[in-house]
Amino acid sequence: MNNFRELIVWQKSINLVVQIYELTRNFPKDEQYNLITQMQRAATSIPSNIAEGSGRNTSSSFKHYLTISIGSAHELETQIIISKQLGYIREDSYNLIITELHGIQKMLFSLHNNMK
Repeated sequence: MNNFRELIVWQKSINLVVQIYELTRNFPKDEQYNLITQMQRAATSIPSNIAEGSGRNTSSSFKHYLTISIGSAHELETQIIISKQLGYIREDSYNLIITELHGIQKMLFSLHNNMK
């Protein structure tokens, strides 16, 4: 299959993971085992499943793992919205990260739909 490191969507999702870790550093400490952990795991799941799927021997397996990445991206979006509504994320940071996430979601859908 593909070398996952060459996939733009993988590269962008790695950058998103770093952004999420940086963003959640400023969250209240009482969210350490709640929202912070959930957001970091959902973000990490996106590139991890792209990588795992690309290492499988069939397109159908890769598509399956892309589906998991898409689900994780939507889970992360929900958690970002909750974080904003709780006042943990400023409007400008929210807009930047949501725009980046929506771009990744589109790329995942496109890659998934173009798989045979």
